[in-house]
Amino acid sequence: MDFLLSGITAITGEQAVMYLIGGILIYLAICKNYEPALLLPMGFGAILVNLPLSGVLNQTYEGIGNVNGIIEWLFHVGIEASEVLPILLFIGIGAMIDFGPLLSNPKMFLFGGAAQFGIFLTMTLAAILGFDLNDAASIGIIGAADGPTSILVSQVLKSRYIGAIAVAAYSYMALVPIVQPIAIKLVTTKKERMIRMPYNPASISKRARILFPIIVTVIAGLVAPMSVSLVGFLMFGNLLRECGVLNTLSDTAQNVLANLITLLLGITISFSMRAEEFVTINTALIMGLGLFAFVFDTIGGVLFAKFLNLFLKNKINPMVGGAGISAFPMSARVIQKMGIKEDPSNHLLMHAVGANVAGQIGSVLAGGIILNLLLH
Repeated sequence: MDFLLSGITAITGEQAVMYLIGGILIYLAICKNYEPALLLPMGFGAILVNLPLSGVLNQTYEGIGNVNGIIEWLFHVGIEASEVLPILLFIGIGAMIDFGPLLSNPKMFLFGGAAQFGIFLTMTLAAILGFDLNDAASIGIIGAADGPTSILVSQVLKSRYIGAIAVAAYSYMALVPIVQPIAIKLVTTKKERMIRMPYNPASISKRARILFPIIVTVIAGLVAPMSVSLVGFLMFGNLLRECGVLNTLSDTAQNVLANLITLLLGITISFSMRAEEFVTINTALIMGLGLFAFVFDTIGGVLFAKFLNLFLKNKINPMVGGAGISAFPMSARVIQKMGIKEDPSNHLLMHAVGANVAGQIGSVLAGGIILNLLLH
């Protein structure tokens, strides 16, 4: 009993806040079904690492190096020393993606670039607010709504705020259905949201599907060499999907590998959610800046579509531009629902999917470009 009381009295106010944050993440995962594979392990991990004298941090194991506890070891091996967990996850993500809608409508590539506007705007704002350039860049990448890229960039740049950045990135991924409609409606009219876009897909040959991931990897390697670890593994996963001779490996990458890495990544990142590092004014500021980046990534894609419409005979529904972020396939589904709400017979899904998968490429290229600029 005395031991129990001593444990309770050892809880700090900051740790109590982390229990609340962990509980909120678990609630969002279970009750709201917001990215449960990520938010649940992150929420539970936030509680684990903030228990007084927690064994997951303070129980030393023989033969695992100069680290204490299983979660610190996972963090050291899987993220800090090699970035292996977020990189391997891209194989699974690539295997899930069908680039057919993008290849049949290549102008959707433009939105994968335009919808990264918020990243660089937020990077500038964060630097103005006093964050050093590496931290500012890591914060800006939250706008892509791409958790693995955010973790990788912040770790490679040795950001002091990897925990807050990861929580922000995955939280805003989960909140895409809530935040994106608000952002899109701020900069569009009802008439614009009702623009119809008939879908007449071009036939994409198997050869084109196979060559696409190879060509993208080569181009990315020439334009932004630091992006190859991201783009290359994403495209390798897609090549597994499209080659037609490795269906079992493709299924494994999409399901077993992606689920296992997601599970480990979620609980491992909680090492950076220790109360003394997480409960700070800067964490709150990072969450706000992350939301700003996400909103302006969406708005950047929408405004670019409106700009293109000044010159196009066949108009683009500006909402499709908002799908150019990396949150696949959630953002495309949001655009489809918004289109149907304005006009039940207007189906925008395949256009939005094209922009959405372009955003997946765009976000990892943006991360690679940032790394290229700051590490050279």
